Amino acid sequence: MARWCYRHRLVVLLLWVGALFGLGFSASSAGTDYANVFSLPDTDSKKAYDLMEKAFPARAGDTDTVVWKTDEGSVRDEEVRSRIQPALEKIAGMKGVGGVTGPYAGAEGAGQISRDGRIAYAQVTFTDQANAVPKELVEDVVDTARQARQDGLDVELGGQAVQRVQEPPTGLAEMVGIAAAAVVLFLAFGSLFAMLLPIGVAVFGVGTGMFSTQLLSHVTDIPDLAPLLSTLIGLGVGIDYALFIVTRHRKGVLSGMDPEESTVTALNTSGRAVLFAGGTVCIALAGMLVTNLRFLDGVVIGTSLTVVLSVLAATTLLPALLGFLGPRVLSRRQRRTLATTGPEPEKATGLALRWSAGVQRRPWRIAVLALAVMAVLALPVLSLRLGATDQGNDDTTTTTRQAYDLLAEGFGPGFNGPLQVVVSDGDTTALVKDIEGTEGVARVTALPPAQGVTVVQVIPTTSPQSEETDALIDRLRGEVIPGAGAEAHVGGVTAVSKDFATVTGDRLPLFVATIIGLGFLLLLVAFRSLVVPLTAALMNLVAAAASFGVLVAVFQWGWGLDLLGLGKEGPINAFLPVIMLSLLFGLSMDYQVFLVSRMHEEWVHTRDNARAVRVGLAETSRVINSAALIMVCVFLAFVLSGDAGAAMAGVGLAAAVALDAFILRTALVPAAMHLLGTSNWWLPAWLEKRLPHLAVEPREEAEETAPVTDGPASAVHGYVRDPAGDPVEGAAVTLMSKGGRRLDRVTSLADGSYIVSVRAGDVSAGDDARSYASRARQLVVGSEPLVVDVELEQGEVDAPR
Repeated sequence: MARWCYRHRLVVLLLWVGALFGLGFSASSAGTDYANVFSLPDTDSKKAYDLMEKAFPARAGDTDTVVWKTDEGSVRDEEVRSRIQPALEKIAGMKGVGGVTGPYAGAEGAGQISRDGRIAYAQVTFTDQANAVPKELVEDVVDTARQARQDGLDVELGGQAVQRVQEPPTGLAEMVGIAAAAVVLFLAFGSLFAMLLPIGVAVFGVGTGMFSTQLLSHVTDIPDLAPLLSTLIGLGVGIDYALFIVTRHRKGVLSGMDPEESTVTALNTSGRAVLFAGGTVCIALAGMLVTNLRFLDGVVIGTSLTVVLSVLAATTLLPALLGFLGPRVLSRRQRRTLATTGPEPEKATGLALRWSAGVQRRPWRIAVLALAVMAVLALPVLSLRLGATDQGNDDTTTTTRQAYDLLAEGFGPGFNGPLQVVVSDGDTTALVKDIEGTEGVARVTALPPAQGVTVVQVIPTTSPQSEETDALIDRLRGEVIPGAGAEAHVGGVTAVSKDFATVTGDRLPLFVATIIGLGFLLLLVAFRSLVVPLTAALMNLVAAAASFGVLVAVFQWGWGLDLLGLGKEGPINAFLPVIMLSLLFGLSMDYQVFLVSRMHEEWVHTRDNARAVRVGLAETSRVINSAALIMVCVFLAFVLSGDAGAAMAGVGLAAAVALDAFILRTALVPAAMHLLGTSNWWLPAWLEKRLPHLAVEPREEAEETAPVTDGPASAVHGYVRDPAGDPVEGAAVTLMSKGGRRLDRVTSLADGSYIVSVRAGDVSAGDDARSYASRARQLVVGSEPLVVDVELEQGEVDAPR
C-alpha cells in the first residue's frame, strides 16, 4: 500500500484534497445540529424532567438575563428606569427575540428586584435555542443593554447565548496549538519541509473528521463539546503518528536507502505501530459506551472518527507527500553531508544514550524517585469532587461572570441554581410548608398547577456548586418529601448535575476495568508477555491518578487559575474523568507500543533483556519526548478555546501526557524492566499456543539460502579488542540464525578470545560488551572454521537490524 501511494502520489493527494473540500462544502451548507442530551434513566431528576415535559411543554427559545445595579438610590428611581426601560423595549422589538420580562411590569415584576432595591434583572427569551441564535442578534442585545450604562449604573448580561459571543474566535486554540507544534517539529528536524509534513497530515485528518462529525450531527445526537474534543485529540495523534513515520523515513534516507524504499520500510515498521496505536485509541474511546451515558455516545463517534481518519491520512497521504519531497525531507546540511561523506550508520548518541545507560546503572534509584514524584502529584485526587461548571466559573472580566455575581449578591448565591420540586400527587401546601422550614432553603415559590402537576421552585441559601446544596437535595429527597407524604421529584439543572456526577462515579470502576482489561489483552497478544501488559496497566493507573491530582489542584483548589485566566475554582466536570481516562489510556498505549516494540525487536534477536531495554530506550526516547511535547503544546492551547470543559480537558490531558512520557515511559518503565530482567518476556507455554499472533513489527523477509544440512559442526572464533588493540574480557558474543534464533553464546576470555559453534548454514554473529558498541554482521559458515576478529567502539550504541 505504501509503495502504491508513493508511486501514485498525485492521485492520492487529489483524492484527499477532494474529500476535504467536498466534506467542507457539504458541512457548511448543512450547518450544525449539535444536541446536549443528558439521559439519566432511573434518576430522580429524570423523573422530574419527564413530569415537567408532560405538563409544561418546553419553550422553544433560550432565556438569557440582563442584570443592572445602581450604586446609589434604588433601581425603581426614575433616573435608572428611564435608561433601562427603553433599552429593554428596544431589545423586545428585535427580530428573533420572543419577549422580555422585566421588573417594571407592576406587581408581577416586583420579585425581580432585590430586597435592598439596588439590583434588578430582566429575562430575554429568544425564539431559538442558544446555538441557533444568530451571533449578530446577541451582539445587538449586548450592545443595546450596555448603552444604558452610566456612572453609578452597571449593566451586565448572562446566559448561554451571551456566553457564545464572548468566546474567542473559532479556531484560535487550534492555530496556536499548530504553531507551537511547528516550532517543536522544526527544532527536531531542522527542515521546513519535514516540519510541514506532520502538520499537513494532521490538518487533513482533523479537517475531514470535523466536517464528517458536523454532518453526522444531523442524524444522531452529538454534543457541542464533541468537535472541540475531536480537534484536540485529532491534532495530537495526527501530528504524532506522522512524526513517528517521518522520523523512521529520515533515518532510512540518511543510511543511504532510496527514498521510495525508505518510505516503504518506514510504513512497514512505524506505520504498523501507528495502525496498532490508532486502534488502541479507538478501543479506549469505545470503552466510554459501557457507562451507558447517552451524552458520551456522540463524543465517542466524533473522536473515534477523527482518529481513524488521522491514521488513514498518516498511512496513505503521508507516503504520497514523501514521494513529492524525495531527499528534501532532510535538511540542507544533512543532504550535503550525505553527498560528501556518504550514508551515516544508524546510532543513538548524546543525551538519549547517556540517559539510557544511567537508567541501566541505577534502576532502583530512578524507579523510587519517579514513583515518589507521581505519588506526590496524585495526592490531591483524594479530594476529587465531581460536578458541573457554570458561568460562576468564568473569568472575572467576562460579562457572564459579572452578571452571575450580581444575581448572587442581590438574590442570594442559590438564585443561579434553583431547584424544581415537581409534585404529581399529595398535599402540595403541606410540602411547601415543610420545604420552607428546611435548613438550607432561602425561598420557596409554588407555581400554578397544570395537568395535575405542580412545580415548586426552591432557592437554596448556597451556590449551585457547593457541597451544602448537594446535601440539601439529598435532604429533600430522603426526608422532606417522604415526610410530607407527597409524590414528588427534585429536578432542575443543579439536581441534574448532581445526579450525573453520581451516576458517572458509580460507573467509573466498570469503565476503568474495561479499558485496562482491553489494553492488557492487546499488549499480551502483541508482545507475547504477561509482565509487559501488567506493567503497562499499572503505569496507566499511576498516570491517571497523578494527572487527576494536577487537575484537582488547578481547577478545584484554584492553584494557578488566575495565571491561566481560567476563572474561578469549582468541581471537576462529571464527564471529564471518563473522557480523560479514555484519551489518556489510548495515548499512553501509543508510547508504550513505540517503546516496547523496539525493545521486543531487540529481545527477539539477542535474548539479552538489559541490552533490549537499553537500546529500545536510547533509540525511542527522543522521538517519544518530541511527540509528547507536541501534544502538550496542542492540548494547552485549548485553554484559549473559551469553553470551560475544553480548557479543563486540555490542561488535564497536557499534564497526563507530560507525566506519562517524561517520567513513566522514559524513567519508571525502563527502570522497572531492568529490575524485572528476563521475567519481562515470560509467557506460559500453554498460553503461547492458544494466543493469536498479532505482530507489531513486520515479519523478516525470507532470503534464499543454502539449506542447512546435518553436516559436521563448524565454528567461528577470533579475538574481541577495543580501538587501541587491547583485549576485551567478558564481551558477550552471540551466534544467531537469520530468523533470530540463538544458536550459541559465549563470553570472551581474558585475552579477548572467543569461540562459538554451529552447523553449516547462514548465521549472524553479534558481539556486545557493557559500555561498548554492538555490531552484527552476516556470515556464511561452511564446513571449515571461520576466523572473525571484532573491534568494539566505545561510547555509542549501534543496534543490529
